[in-house]
Amino acid sequence: MSLFDHSVQELHTLLQKKEVSVSDLVDESYRRIGEVEEKVQAFLTLNEEQARAKAKELDDRLAKGEETNPLFGLPIGIKDNIVTKGLRTTCASKILYNFDPIYDATVMERLNAAGAITIGKLNMDEFAMGSSTENSGFQLTRNPWDVERVPGGSSGGSAAAVAAGEVPFALGSDTGGSIRQPAAFCGVVGLKRRTDASRALASSRLPRRLTKSARLRARSKTTPTYCRR
Repeated sequence: MSLFDHSVQELHTLLQKKEVSVSDLVDESYRRIGEVEEKVQAFLTLNEEQARAKAKELDDRLAKGEETNPLFGLPIGIKDNIVTKGLRTTCASKILYNFDPIYDATVMERLNAAGAITIGKLNMDEFAMGSSTENSGFQLTRNPWDVERVPGGSSGGSAAAVAAGEVPFALGSDTGGSIRQPAAFCGVVGLKRRTDASRALASSRLPRRLTKSARLRARSKTTPTYCRR
């Protein structure tokens, strides 16, 4: 059984009870990526060195009995149109191949402050213009349930990474279905909040605001059959 067969809430409880460590969760994420990423191709950029360093820091804080919130120490994947300071952000376009942001999107500032750990940046349709993640400038992401099929889009990397158990949840963006449609294709939960809830996301994307909301997606407790082999 993978640690990520647990829900996000259950993982938080395990951390509070000290039955697992933050480092255990980060290790599980990169272990799983190493196992299935060649087939799924959900990630464009990994953040392994920084993620492991942050996990150690958070484990030290837990050991001191620091009070935590529900996202503390949980690994998350980030759609690659969301600006991440010091971590390449391309919008899945070769035009932005070497773009290294000097600031974080508002949503990233809040996730970082909450103690979430960025595992890496996730593939998408280039500049979010598509609904299959076939239009990435870098690679084609596969549906973990059947790698001959697409995961939907434009947040296809987010949905595929969660469905494949590479991360317990991920951030996507959605104007006309770009979270909800790939969530349906990949058998995970996709949530788009009401548009007026997106006001805090003013600095979220590149090169301009391409979508109207960025929200979390989380997996069910079922892992695609091929991933168990």
